[in-house]
Amino acid sequence: MFNKIKKLSQKKFNKSDQHNQDNNPTNTNVVRSSRTTPTTASPLPNGESQTPAPSPSQTPNHPMFTSTPTLEVLPLLKDVSSSDRPLLFMKKAHMCSCQCDFSDTLIMPREKEIKRQTLLELVDFLHSSSGKVNETMQSELIRMVSANIFRSLPPAHYENTGAPPEGNDPEEEEPYLEPWWPHLQLVYELLLRYVVSSEIEPKTAKKFISHTFVSRLLDLFDSEDPREREYLKTVLHRIYGKFIFHRPFIRCSVYNIFYKFLYETERCIGIGELLEILGSVINGFTVPMREEHRLYLVKAILPLHKSKSISVYHQQLSYCVVQFVEKDYKLADTVIRGLLKYWPLTNCNKEVLFLGELEEVLDVTEPSEFQHCVVPLFTQIGKCLNSAHFQVAERALFLWNNEHIVGLIAENKDVIFSIIFEALEKNMKGHWNQAVHGLSENVRRMFMEMDNDLFEECEKQYQENEAKTWELLEQREMTWKRLEEAASLVAN
Repeated sequence: MFNKIKKLSQKKFNKSDQHNQDNNPTNTNVVRSSRTTPTTASPLPNGESQTPAPSPSQTPNHPMFTSTPTLEVLPLLKDVSSSDRPLLFMKKAHMCSCQCDFSDTLIMPREKEIKRQTLLELVDFLHSSSGKVNETMQSELIRMVSANIFRSLPPAHYENTGAPPEGNDPEEEEPYLEPWWPHLQLVYELLLRYVVSSEIEPKTAKKFISHTFVSRLLDLFDSEDPREREYLKTVLHRIYGKFIFHRPFIRCSVYNIFYKFLYETERCIGIGELLEILGSVINGFTVPMREEHRLYLVKAILPLHKSKSISVYHQQLSYCVVQFVEKDYKLADTVIRGLLKYWPLTNCNKEVLFLGELEEVLDVTEPSEFQHCVVPLFTQIGKCLNSAHFQVAERALFLWNNEHIVGLIAENKDVIFSIIFEALEKNMKGHWNQAVHGLSENVRRMFMEMDNDLFEECEKQYQENEAKTWELLEQREMTWKRLEEAASLVAN
């Protein structure tokens, strides 16, 4: 009896062990990487490749899409009948969700070429007059695009090396280039053709180009590959223009990225491209400008001037600021005071950038707004005129080459002459650079021709102030001499 029970328990154990082995096969391949990269396809025995099948909730309700996508040669879309074309299109799009391994050029060359040719065919199909895409086809197309472009980005250079971000110059770093760009570029081109296509109705496309999709698209602006950011800029700009209901969300999301850059990451990748989009957006603002836009100018755009890496995106930032002033001239005082608030104290290169932007802003400033900020503005310009860095002083003196700015100065000469005259005289007497000395002399002569009586009055006041200064210095020296004599008497 005992032997029978023992034999039965052994049979049950063997069946249970066999069941566990079936559920956990030992030949499962797990790909691990030191950094997060797109999932790579492993080669099959027949030379094809495969990727994990998408979840049932994300696959079309067709038997063809229930299996794992494989890269294989399919008939051309133009060679099949119009009734079979939608199904073939979806099959090709589903097949392109499969991603290839670009870590080695010798790996999967056939599969890479098949996917490249298929993506080219899909791009041409959307661009052609016969490229009519129904809702089911759009769903599979956007699913394929999402599978390719939405991924975890590699860490920044300083995150890999352990160096602090403050010690890295973004302009000197070599950008990271995506190895699988030959496929990624075609996917972005496909997305762009889809967005700009006149055959695609926004009411239908908004089911697939959702807020979530746009948000994930904005996250990709953190990519170090400049080619990808250029495509992202174009695609997002087209989405903003076509999908009106996305506009407030896109603007708010872009400003949130600026906040994150300023107060959290200080990683400036993609800021220039986003500002370039924003420049076009500002250009389309209606007048009078809404309070929301003015608030974002003060809270999100002007604070971008305080970053150490402003040189990377200053051109786009300056364009946005000037666009605000052109749209609403009353913002000139706000913008100028914002520049003065974030004016650099020790970074001369950054100061030169600020002076260039200041000239562009003043060039579109109305006289009525200019009067509000004359004193703090020319107090700062006077400090720049006396800068020991010749490029700062020279750039400040170049402001007098602008006819519009000279006109504004002429209308407020009573205030400006008294502020600037002392700085010009100091340059004439003691600046080490001959170019600055010559430019200061030219500006001084311009003041004299503009109003000789006022010039003589300022000169007289300057001489009186100089005399008082020398008198105070002499009194101070005499006081120190008396103290020294008294100290020597006490010591003796």
